Amino acid sequence: MERVRVGGEAASRDLRELPKAHLHLHFTGSMRPSTLLELADKYGVHLPEALTGGEPPKLRATDERGWFRFQRLYDMARSCLRAPEDIQRLVRETAQEDIRDGSRWLEIQVDPTSYAPRLGGLIPTMEVILDAVDAAQRETGLGIRVLVAANRMKHPLDARTLARLAVRYADRGIVGFGLSNDERRGMARDFDRAFAIARDGGLLAAPHGGELTGPASVRDCLDDLDAARIGHGVRAAEDPRLLRRLAERGVTCEVCPASNVALGVYEKPEDVPLRTLFDAGVPMALGADDPLLFGSRLAAQYEIARTHHGFDDAELAELARQSVRGSAAPAPVRDELLADIDGWLAG
Repeated sequence: MERVRVGGEAASRDLRELPKAHLHLHFTGSMRPSTLLELADKYGVHLPEALTGGEPPKLRATDERGWFRFQRLYDMARSCLRAPEDIQRLVRETAQEDIRDGSRWLEIQVDPTSYAPRLGGLIPTMEVILDAVDAAQRETGLGIRVLVAANRMKHPLDARTLARLAVRYADRGIVGFGLSNDERRGMARDFDRAFAIARDGGLLAAPHGGELTGPASVRDCLDDLDAARIGHGVRAAEDPRLLRRLAERGVTCEVCPASNVALGVYEKPEDVPLRTLFDAGVPMALGADDPLLFGSRLAAQYEIARTHHGFDDAELAELARQSVRGSAAPAPVRDELLADIDGWLAG
């Protein structure tokens, strides 16, 4: 591993200082645990011990019962976001946390239908979220954009409504359209019209696939939804032909190592196929997914690559470059970030 000298002793470069883009972060899941506790107290919400114990909850979502428990905890946390000021606080604090971890560009994913009942409907909800993003950018200096995500568990017509809404607000900072929740439910092709609406409106397609199910779900995202990015995508490692296809098309996989282990997709951090994807030339953007539930943020994902997969500093810098290239950041922002990554590597 390449090392630099600090105070006369060899030390690895600080991964929190490595400039990077964060492309896989869910809205409620980005919340600080302390903020969740304060909001629960504010609204009189009784949280389960799994959300109040000070440690990430024990999760395993590889069966439906485990996924239901994960979703229930997420829904409980989301129920504490009830007013515009709660949304503003979440986005501001998320930006602060990202900056601490070296993020210079954040694309946060949200399903506005989940918040609409408490915020006055879909359009008011989008206004609140985008106003919060604008304020957080001004306050912190972090570039932030939004991906609107449809829910596989809901009817595809709902996804079309969300796609039209996302396109309507493309000039306010919405850059992509996703598809989240349990990929074992709802075929990708059922949502093809929604993704066509989004793509025709200039948004990038970034559905989840290749996490709880195997390589076929990644192929479906490519074939049926014309995905430019894949949320997770790690199970593509099981199919060499699919890896070649991802590499040739330059489709970025938003890989979330800590999340993969927490949900039982892989038993140990070293089992996550980071090296397999990297060596196959598949672009990756490491992401934290849901720090509230998984207990680690962005820099920790790079630490997993370093500690458990032997990525040296040059390779870690390349991972950061891949996150920037896979982002929707404007060309000047990308160029500046890439130059700063080179500067980090040069020491």
